Amino acid sequence: MGRCERQRELARRRKRGEQLKKLRVKFAKAKNQGDKEALVEKAFRISPFAVLETAAT
Repeated sequence: MGRCERQRELARRRKRGEQLKKLRVKFAKAKNQGDKEALVEKAFRISPFAVLETAAT
């Protein structure tokens, strides 16, 4: 039998977290603004409220 809905939901959440962690590492290593914007757009597609950078004040 397949997994119940709750297990699928948890698996999606874990996968999303793993993907965002990788994107945060890539974002930290990105040199130019164009690469950073592309990574922010990709993160937005995965999780609209994800934060890749902290506001410098």
